Amino acid sequence: MAMLEVKNISKSFGTLNVLKDVSLTVNKGDVIAVLGPSGSGKTTLLRCMNYLETADAGRMVFDSREYDLASASKKEIADIRSKTGFVFQNYNLFANKTALQNVTLGLICGHMPKDKADTVGRKMLEKVGMSDRCDYYPSQLSGGQQQRVAIARALASNPEIIYFDEPTSALDPELIGEVLTVMKQLAEDGMTMIVVTHEMSFAKNVSSHVIFMENGVIVEEGSSEDFFRNPHEERTREFLRIENTHGE
Repeated sequence: MAMLEVKNISKSFGTLNVLKDVSLTVNKGDVIAVLGPSGSGKTTLLRCMNYLETADAGRMVFDSREYDLASASKKEIADIRSKTGFVFQNYNLFANKTALQNVTLGLICGHMPKDKADTVGRKMLEKVGMSDRCDYYPSQLSGGQQQRVAIARALASNPEIIYFDEPTSALDPELIGEVLTVMKQLAEDGMTMIVVTHEMSFAKNVSSHVIFMENGVIVEEGSSEDFFRNPHEERTREFLRIENTHGE
């Protein structure tokens, strides 16, 4: 049985239809790479699934419970967010808080005692290779280190699934690897993840399933192996040709 199902999600901004009746299924342990050109609706899909944007229509079934994506209550939104982590493109760390404080803030706001939150926070920072940077502020960290703190923050609430919105796109090329290494380790540990990314190597070698989006619809989806070895749609083949050219 699926962990999470999104059914017929639609979203417009003014006259621009960003998502058009999109549906997808996520099983426990899946690592789903969401690919596609800029403006194809990838980020909006993630944001609607976590209620960072309100969809115009659509439903979501999570752990056998159904939610209306267009009109959820505050309690339902809190319920969804308690089960999910979100890693943003630009880290979204608080500049005036240390790495440890950034990781523990959500736990403390959720009424976890500070000493317990600090224990969890240090453990998560250790997991992403940042245990020696607990007391550093974001301005003292590289972009890759900041993103690893952001991943530790997403892990701290023990989520069932983590959404990654282009987690490496703001990084210098030499820093991308350290973030992808952490994400690969999470995948090997069985973490369920949906990753909007332009990193073809991650999609090919780490993800279990690939979704290709364009103009607000899913053009093609399948296992990672099948997607890259035998794409069925001409638009998918064209996209992969362009990406392979960029990667050379």
